[in-house]
Amino acid sequence: MAEKRLMYGNHAIVEGVLAAGCRFFAGYPITPQNEIPEYMSIRMNEVGGVFIQTESEIAAINMLFGAAAAGKRAMTSSSSPGISLMQEGISYIAGADIPVLVVNVIRGGPGLGNIAPAQSDYYQATRGGGHGDYFTITLAPNSAQELFEFPKLAFELAEKYRNPALILADGLLGQMMEPVEFSYDPVDPTTLPEPSYALSGCQGRDRRVVRSYDLKPGKLEEWNWRRHAKYQHIMEKEQRAQAADCDDAELVIVAYGTSARVSSAAARMAREKGYKVGLLRPITLWPFPKNALAELSNKVEYFLVVEMNLGQMVEDVKLATECKNKIHFHGRPGGGVPTPHEIYEKIETILGGSS
Repeated sequence: MAEKRLMYGNHAIVEGVLAAGCRFFAGYPITPQNEIPEYMSIRMNEVGGVFIQTESEIAAINMLFGAAAAGKRAMTSSSSPGISLMQEGISYIAGADIPVLVVNVIRGGPGLGNIAPAQSDYYQATRGGGHGDYFTITLAPNSAQELFEFPKLAFELAEKYRNPALILADGLLGQMMEPVEFSYDPVDPTTLPEPSYALSGCQGRDRRVVRSYDLKPGKLEEWNWRRHAKYQHIMEKEQRAQAADCDDAELVIVAYGTSARVSSAAARMAREKGYKVGLLRPITLWPFPKNALAELSNKVEYFLVVEMNLGQMVEDVKLATECKNKIHFHGRPGGGVPTPHEIYEKIETILGGSS
């Protein structure tokens, strides 16, 4: 049987990153993700990796650029305002077609905000976040177990498509404690093949160049069209979602992360009261699981989007369903967390009013 430990979500991320073969971390403290660099400083030393507490988030993301360009699995973590400071660097990394992992443990915003959990960085994560035409692969865990497992998936997808990947958590997921099963054998970083772009010294081979621009007329446009084809392929092949009780549902809740956990309890309450309610949980926020929503839209009349923000994912649900259905929203911004009871009341209002 695999080893199981009771862990904070933020500590589970660290163990997952190390198990995935990452040996480079650069970051700067900010709540509510401080347990990640704190614990990483201990664990990275134990496994012989590199830990750097940088002077700023801007320094951290650019150090990632360098480590990843050298062919190493590299990651950083921060929370909302810190991730905002990294956006220029993430854009450069996307422009250079380099894989890195960025973890955002979201706090309330905008501005300095508060340290309460939120999902208000959805637009930033799923629309690129910085300047230029690019997207970041974005995964949304909803448990400490997935916080352990998703770093490996994130690195694999980032390397497969040579693209930055994000894990979008929140302060509640990061701070809570749950059993975590170490569900796969750790990756030995020395067995990972050297990427074709790695700047590892060109003695005995042609030199390699990693850059995010080409000033020759028309070249940048050509690069962007090539990336566009890559993004289309990712959107076609990498959509992930988890459905529960959707086969006979009259109403399907669409929620991710902490909101999905709470919505699951609300859906059970509704079933006990005789309402046919299902739950669709997006696992990839980009690419958004539009195919699953489109299929459900042919047989479900009502959708209820639940988020810890003012309704950012609603737009993607409307696009996926082509606005054919009655789409409702329940949100709690600024660090508010919805309760199962208030979501159930919303369900009762929708379905009770439809009969």
